[in-house]
Amino acid sequence: QVQLVESGGGWVQPGGSLKLSCAASISDFSSSIMAWYRQAPGKERERERVAFIGPAGTPSYAGSVKGRFTISRDNARNLVDLQMNSLKSEDTAIYYCNTFPRRDDWGQGTQVTVSS
Repeated sequence: QVQLVESGGGWVQPGGSLKLSCAASISDFSSSIMAWYRQAPGKERERERVAFIGPAGTPSYAGSVKGRFTISRDNARNLVDLQMNSLKSEDTAIYYCNTFPRRDDWGQGTQVTVSS
């Protein structure tokens, strides 16, 4: 059974930083591509993939976050982090981790609110 637990969200002013963490109970974690997704307010049917990272640590980013977000993973601890810098109001969303391609199981997500 897959279990994903996200943490680290909160409120921050524009230009600020947050670091999200995901603890993933996935049997094949070390061989899985892991990703962070987000669901913006009013877009309940859309979860945008913002970054993913391969098993060996090669990252890839959506254009909207490239240069501001950094994804990392710890295969020994089944953790995936997302360091978010220079946050903008449009980054406000619920953030989730999952595999890429995504699986049906989702965690509760962690809310990130960027506002002044």
